[in-house]
Amino acid sequence: MIVRDPVHGLIYFDRAEDALLIELLDSMELQRLRRIRQLGVTFLAFPGAEHSRFTHAVGALHVMRRLCARIDALGSDVPSELRLDRARRIHALAAALLHDLGHGPFSHLYEDVFPGGRMHESWTIEALRSPGTQVNRVLCRFDATLPERIAAMVQGSYEPSYLRAAVSGPLDVDRFDYLLRDSHMTGARYGLYDLDWLLHSLCFAGSTLAVDGRKGIAAVEQYFLARRAMFEQVYFHKTTRAAEWVIRSIFRRVASLVADGRDPAGLPGAIRAAARADTVSLEDYLALDDARIWTCFTEWAAGSTDAILRDLCDRLLRRALFKTVELDDPSNESVARAAAIARDRVRAAGLDPDLYCGIDRAVDVSYLDPSEPLEEVWVWMRDSAPRKLGDVSEIIGRLRGRERQRVRLVVAAEVRDRVRKDLEAAAC
Repeated sequence: MIVRDPVHGLIYFDRAEDALLIELLDSMELQRLRRIRQLGVTFLAFPGAEHSRFTHAVGALHVMRRLCARIDALGSDVPSELRLDRARRIHALAAALLHDLGHGPFSHLYEDVFPGGRMHESWTIEALRSPGTQVNRVLCRFDATLPERIAAMVQGSYEPSYLRAAVSGPLDVDRFDYLLRDSHMTGARYGLYDLDWLLHSLCFAGSTLAVDGRKGIAAVEQYFLARRAMFEQVYFHKTTRAAEWVIRSIFRRVASLVADGRDPAGLPGAIRAAARADTVSLEDYLALDDARIWTCFTEWAAGSTDAILRDLCDRLLRRALFKTVELDDPSNESVARAAAIARDRVRAAGLDPDLYCGIDRAVDVSYLDPSEPLEEVWVWMRDSAPRKLGDVSEIIGRLRGRERQRVRLVVAAEVRDRVRKDLEAAAC
C-alpha cells in the first residue's frame, strides 16, 4: 500500500511490520479520526485548514519510521540495551499512529467544555485497553501485550525512555508532523523547519539521545522558533478563539437546558451525560466526531425551541462570530474591570453576559526548562558531557521559561464597538 501525503510525499506500507499498521489504519476507531479536523474551527480563519486527525496520525507514523531509521543508522554508537529490535520498532510505530486515538471533536476545545472533562490521552488509553474496540482486537491478535505496551508509551512509562519521548516529548513525532502539516494546510509558512537535518543531527551521548552540537543547533533552533510563530500566528488567531467561544457558549446553553430537563433534539448521549456530570461511556464518546456535532448545530439553528441556543448556532453557521478586544494589561484586577464593563454592556443589549462575553487567555511557553531530564533537549558537543539546549543556544536561552500570553475580551459582535468606547472611557 502507498499513501500520497501532501507534506511527506509517498508513504510506503510494504514491510513486514506493516501488516499490523494496515489493519490499524482500517479500524473503526482510527477511521473516526478522518471526521475530526486537526485544527478544530481554525478553518474559519484559514480556509485551507480542513485536514484531519487521521492525516496527522499517518504523518506522525511516517516521521517515527524515519526516526527509527536514524537510530538504526547510528549502529554501534547506540548502547546495546537501547537498540531497536522488532518489538520496540512495532511499539514505536503503532504508538505514533494511535497517539491521537482519543481526540474529541474540535481539537482540544472539547476537553475543557464540561466540568470534569477527560483529556484525550485518557480516552486513548481506554480505547487501547478496551476489549470492545476494534483497535484492541487487532493489537491483541498480533500480540496480547501490545495494548499495554502502547498505553505505556502514551502514559510515559515505557522503556527505553527515548522512545516514549519520541511519542510525547520536546522533540517528538507529533510536533514534527503537525508543525509542517498545519503550516502547509493553512498557508501560513511560519511552521516550516528542516526536519531532514534535525533527524540527521540526532545522536547518542552515552545513553542520552541528543542533538549533535556540531551540526544540529540551527535546525533545532528553527524548530522551536517555528512552533512559537505558529502559536502566535495560527493557533492563537483571534477568529479561531472567537469561534471557540461561540461553541463553548452553545455547550453551556445545552448544559443549562439539560439541567432543566429540556434536552435539545438529537443530543448525542456523550454530551447529555457530560452535561449531567455523569460517566461518559467509551462507546458514546467514540460516537462523537465533528460531523455529528455540526449536524446538531445545524438542526438547532433551524428549529430549536430555545431562542438562545438557536441564535448561538445560527451565528456559528453564518460565521457571524463573536469579536475580540485586546487587553494590554493582563493583571487580574485590570481584566476583571474590563470583564465587568463588557458584561454591563452585553446585559444592556438584552443578551446573557454568561454566554455572550468572556475573557480568553491564550498562554504558551516557547521552551520550558524542565527539571525532568526526559523533557529536556540535550546537546552533545563531543568534548564534554551533554548540555541543556538552553545553555548552548543563545536564542533558546532567551526563550527558556518565558510565558507568552494573549488576553482578549470576547463579546457579541453587535456590542464590540460600544465595549471599546466604554473601556477607553474607563482607561482600561
